[in-house]
Order: sequence, then C-alpha cells, then structure tokens
Amino acid sequence: MKARLPFLFVVFIVLASLFAACSSAAPAIAIENATGKPSMSMPTAGSMFMLIKNTGTASDKLLSGTSPACGSIEVHETVMKSDGSMGMNLLDKPLEIPAGGQVELKSGGIHIMCIMKKDQFKPGETINLTLTFEKAGEKMVSVVLGE
Repeated sequence: MKARLPFLFVVFIVLASLFAACSSAAPAIAIENATGKPSMSMPTAGSMFMLIKNTGTASDKLLSGTSPACGSIEVHETVMKSDGSMGMNLLDKPLEIPAGGQVELKSGGIHIMCIMKKDQFKPGETINLTLTFEKAGEKMVSVVLGE
C-alpha cells in the first residue's frame, strides 16, 4: 500500500498539470457596448459595432455570425478607395482577437454588417446576434439600435 501512494501522487500531479496547462491556454471572450444602426447608403443593410475582449492566454478568431433580424452577417472593413472616396471590403479571413487584447468594431473601421435586414432598425430596439468563435464557440449578444 505504501508503494502505491507515491505512484498515485505522481499520477495526480501529472494530471493536474495537464489540466492546468489546457485551461490556461484558453481564450476568454467578452463582448461589450454592442450597438447598431441602419446603413445610410444601403437601405437593406445595417451596421453593428462593439468591443470584443479576450482576457485569456490564447488568441481566438471570429468565424461567423447569425441574427434573426438579418439575412446574413458579414465582417467588413472601411477603406479609402483610389479615387479618394470611402468604401467597404468584406474581410477575407476570420477576425483575430489576440490573447490578452481586444478589437474594437466601429464606424469607419472594422464592423459587422447585417445584410438583407428583415426589419427596420428602429432606435431603442434590441436585436439578437450570435457570434461564433473558433475556440470560445457561440456568444449571444444583444445589440441596442440607435440612429
């Protein structure tokens, strides 16, 4: 019995170390200040803005989104065109949220587009948005609509 105790103790320490290593390398995604508004140039679209924080020790990626208020969800970036006007480009890769960092989705920068919105975006209303991250999975967000 005494010979088994050191062996069991070693097994316990190894398993605890493995568990701690796995859990410490996880992202911890939080979403704050989610707001939205109708698009001025596209009557069938709307924009959504928010702060995505990752307090974990591993980076994560925003893969997709869905909302019952939208036909589809896309992540866009506002860019300056060669003629000096502003335009938007669909991001061609998932949006990375760095470990211990944050990404601000804002007007004039990276933002979420509600394409083929199903309802009018009325100020004061809230729409539900589900964002899917590579590691953190699905996060539900309530987006408060403004003007």
